[in-house]
Amino acid sequence: MTRARAFSDAERFDRLRLFRSERIGPRSFARLIARFGSAAAALDALPGLPGAGAATLAARDEVEAELEDIAAAGAELIFLGEPDYPALLARIHAPPPALTFRGRRECLRRSMVAIVGSRNASAAGLAFAEQIAREIGRAGHVVVSGLARGVDQRAHRATIESGTIAVFAGGLAEVYPSAHRDLLERILAEGGALSEMPFRWEARARDFPRRNRIVAGLSRAVVVVEAARRSGSLITASFAADEGREIFAVPGSPLDPRAEGPNDLLRQGASLCARAQDVIEALERDDAAACEPASSPLRLGERREADASLWDELDDLQGDVLPDFLADRTPERRDAQDVARPAATPQNAPARPEAGRGAAREEARGDVAARVLGLLGLAPVSADELVRAADAPAREVRAILFRLELEGRLERHGADRVSLRAEP
Repeated sequence: MTRARAFSDAERFDRLRLFRSERIGPRSFARLIARFGSAAAALDALPGLPGAGAATLAARDEVEAELEDIAAAGAELIFLGEPDYPALLARIHAPPPALTFRGRRECLRRSMVAIVGSRNASAAGLAFAEQIAREIGRAGHVVVSGLARGVDQRAHRATIESGTIAVFAGGLAEVYPSAHRDLLERILAEGGALSEMPFRWEARARDFPRRNRIVAGLSRAVVVVEAARRSGSLITASFAADEGREIFAVPGSPLDPRAEGPNDLLRQGASLCARAQDVIEALERDDAAACEPASSPLRLGERREADASLWDELDDLQGDVLPDFLADRTPERRDAQDVARPAATPQNAPARPEAGRGAAREEARGDVAARVLGLLGLAPVSADELVRAADAPAREVRAILFRLELEGRLERHGADRVSLRAEP
């Protein structure tokens, strides 16, 4: 086995320039290095290679500007083949040639477990994600997730003290969603954040599956809490299965669409996760140093050729063709609070300040009611947890629950727990 070594400054510059060049993805990068022996030699040879006409070398000044941005942010580059590159990530079939990293580097050498799930998870799902994340962290594992709303956010928040890593779809300068900037700063105290993308890159729809392969690649196991059938969490599970990593799924009601993904995984051979100890004990049975991607008990279907289009590789010149399961995802999705509101005009401005304030209050109440309804599911959850998850006054949340009960849509259980009433 080749011993990892730190590259010279010149080699690091050339490797970053090669990786940032147009139409150079992880697979073509690896082939070029293998063929020419160094990034400098690959850069010299690339313009004259047959079939490489679509490749455009990254400008030197752009690479220099990115290096300056990285240094100014207190971040660093870690290249595939260097000692601090995460060992399990290096074993996947298309490891990123370079990672931009902020945080505590020692986290990258610890055992990692991914916890992923729905952005629109139920309150019960959020509570469970937080519970298992905290216990897995206390058992000595770093929790990995994607910094999204919902399950990702809860998993990160629960493991700030024990260590958690946020994997970005865009560059580290582009925190998405922007509301999680404060959370990111708290994560960096004991954990870290990383990305393979240029430092100021704004994520596109096709970058999220790329991010998900890194989440899976870093981790010895992936836990899926709540997920629809056509979701990014199942893409993460698919990548993990391909690499022989263990997949855990949290079961849910067959009547709840948010449970369809995990329930399907269980039918296909994923391990049941009903408590954190299910994951912890499975990892204890494994040799931490022997997570070889040999075979996985889970089969999620053959990897399709369309998956190759997650990278603009030299051997894939037909353009960007997203996998079928991504075709319905709108490009550059943005949460409502990240979209600028239109400026007031005579046509849309309120006629009277009082009327405007009244309408705003009604809209705010409607938003809270929608959040509470979205957090409810068929699994009972405490009213206090709903208040916390909805981030709304307890009195207002309880009034909404009362209205739902009057409408026959809410069922009450013991210990102040509530759930949606199952449709007959």
